[in-house]
Amino acid sequence: MLNQYTCQIIHFRWLTVLLSALLIGLAGYGVHLLHFKSDYRMFFSDENPQLTAFDSLNKTYVRDDNILMVVTPANGDVFTQENLVIAEKLTKNLWQIPYSIRVDSITNFQQSHAIGDDLFVEDLVRNADQLTLEQIEQKRKIALHEPLLVNRLIAPNSKVMGFNIVVHRPGLDQDMETMEAIEFTRKLVDEIKKDHPDLDVRLTGSLILDTSFAESSKQDLSTLTPAMLTIICIALWLFLKSVWGTLAIVIMMTMSIIAAIGLAGWMGIAFSPSSIPAPTILLTVVVADAVHILTSYYSALGRGLPRKEAMIESVSVNFRAIFFTNLTTAIGFLSMNYSEVPPFQDLGNITAMGVGVAFLLTITFLPAVMMLLPLHKGRAEVSGSRTLAILAKFIILHRTAVLSFLTLVTIVLIACIPMNKLDDEYVKYFDDSVAFRRDTDYTTTNLTGVYRIDYSLGQGMEGSISDPEFLSQVDSFVQWYRRQPEVIHVYAVTDILKRLNQNMHHDDPAGYRLPETRELSAQILLMYEMSLPYGLDLNDRINVSKSATRVTVTLHSISSQQVIDLEERAQAWLATHTTSIEQSDGTGPTLLFAHIGQRNISSMITGELVAIGVISLIMIFVLRSVGLGLISLIPNLIPAGMAFGLWGLIVGQVGLASSVVAAMTLGILVDDTVHFLSKYQYARKQLNLEPEESIQYAFATVGSALWITSAVLIMGFSLFAFSSFKINNEMGLLTATIFALGLFAEFLLLPPILLALESWKRRISLPSKPVVTKLGEIK
Repeated sequence: MLNQYTCQIIHFRWLTVLLSALLIGLAGYGVHLLHFKSDYRMFFSDENPQLTAFDSLNKTYVRDDNILMVVTPANGDVFTQENLVIAEKLTKNLWQIPYSIRVDSITNFQQSHAIGDDLFVEDLVRNADQLTLEQIEQKRKIALHEPLLVNRLIAPNSKVMGFNIVVHRPGLDQDMETMEAIEFTRKLVDEIKKDHPDLDVRLTGSLILDTSFAESSKQDLSTLTPAMLTIICIALWLFLKSVWGTLAIVIMMTMSIIAAIGLAGWMGIAFSPSSIPAPTILLTVVVADAVHILTSYYSALGRGLPRKEAMIESVSVNFRAIFFTNLTTAIGFLSMNYSEVPPFQDLGNITAMGVGVAFLLTITFLPAVMMLLPLHKGRAEVSGSRTLAILAKFIILHRTAVLSFLTLVTIVLIACIPMNKLDDEYVKYFDDSVAFRRDTDYTTTNLTGVYRIDYSLGQGMEGSISDPEFLSQVDSFVQWYRRQPEVIHVYAVTDILKRLNQNMHHDDPAGYRLPETRELSAQILLMYEMSLPYGLDLNDRINVSKSATRVTVTLHSISSQQVIDLEERAQAWLATHTTSIEQSDGTGPTLLFAHIGQRNISSMITGELVAIGVISLIMIFVLRSVGLGLISLIPNLIPAGMAFGLWGLIVGQVGLASSVVAAMTLGILVDDTVHFLSKYQYARKQLNLEPEESIQYAFATVGSALWITSAVLIMGFSLFAFSSFKINNEMGLLTATIFALGLFAEFLLLPPILLALESWKRRISLPSKPVVTKLGEIK
């Protein structure tokens, strides 16, 4: 049936090629529906409990997606008339940013003071061009003693100032709305630098983070994919020694990628920084099928077979192995749907679709197009076969020593896995080539942090934030946090109430304390709110019913585990020292990313086990042997363990990407094992060769193909080392390491294990001693 099928494909080759192109075109038309997703929330599923808590906070208070502009004057002092004039003008201009709803700076900080019984609230700096030196020094003193400004909008040494712009996007097209705000801001920065070339201006904040995700994605797509295609073309030409064979494979790979991306568009899957590697991964994965088909095809041509018979034989010999290798590869990628991170689910689904399309093209388009392209007989032998033959003989002769040594190396490396520490600092998702990373590091060093934990503290009753006992416990919590070494700044309404109470006591420093009665707290808070200008109200600090208040803790750049530990300490403090505050978990992007790595590892363990179970059953079915099926898992599971152990020795830190590489690589690693064991089993059963001869046969028939496909995989994933996005960078390097160790296990570990198995079978099949019966017969 298979031979008849291939004959029909070859006979109707023009129809096959045209029909393939038509179907790929229909699938690829979905590309126009594709869009990029850049919101950092894309990393979290709707069921994520930390995201649910964060959404609840955003519904209670104003969502504070922001742009933080950090300005450093050349003279090293913000409080000069020239610099304050710039700050005042810039504050007004920043209100022009699309979708901005609030701008905070040192100039428009709402400073309160009392004259008699009247409370006055006004900008800290107004008409800066008219201020005297004495007045400027007075403004400096106020600013540097104001807890809501220092380490938030002004550096303690007054060398750096910040401008925080809160942006509320309508959500009709959030990515477009983000770009509108960012492009306007960047143009404004360019104008500032043009007018004041001595100013150092930097941008950070959540919207800059979102933009960096999108820009890194597009950069990887425009650089890594073409680079991978170039490498594959060179590798294929060197291996096949055929321009036409290389061209056919490149066309097939391109069609697979177009179809996969198009199908993603039809299905509404969005591209993101973590799913953007799909085209590059497909380039490396789908090349294996074509290499096996063309290797057998050219080998048959070298033996003198006509073109048609050579292709029929190639498809017949490779079909079974190719079918099951594509199936296991797809299963490996589909297991990524167990991931807690939606972009990883998208990566798995896009790649799995591409693998399916590549298989169909391998058994339809590739045989047909090779019959249409000019015949090239320049390749008859597989390069490197002599080296592989020597390697096979060496392994056979020294099987015990090789197996013992490799077992020892494997145990040592696997024992090093605990040396890895899980860490997901989202700022460090980008390397220093990305402006967001450089500007954020500068901001953290010189002004304030970008890592935050938010709390909504309340009593559950309307107006309860004016309760003196409640406010006292909130203030105690704030003061506890300020004593923690990980903390840069704490923003709380209690500082405002203390200042207002001092104002009501004629600005006497002794009055800087919380109001003593509920009525006084409510009264002075109402007076203050009525005095605030548009856009600078307390909606981001106090909820509508005045039953809860928001406390924001800004942190140094610390690891994910340190963030989690700090939040646990905070919860323990609240449980021990408060009675009037309802239980409130910390939330915010920092905690979201701190938990995502561990959550993803937990979920992917299930995905990995499911993939192992399904692939084990497939291997048993393919090889029709329970023993071989289970043994085949050894060279497929061990490389991941060895790679993580080696990573622990060299790097010692893993992040979000590490949780998916084991499942992703499992299905691909199985490909080599299927081809090797299929040839080994064929030699044992069909050719009646001895185990040693069967090992040599497998090396001779598929060794070179396995070598070149593994080399392409290693080179392809190693390219991600040049990605500016750490998740892709780490995933690529880990995956390339696993494939390198997989090739090592396939060639050096699997053959000794097979020979040991055969030796064990021989021993148990032979009687230990001859037994002489009464009739003299030997049994």
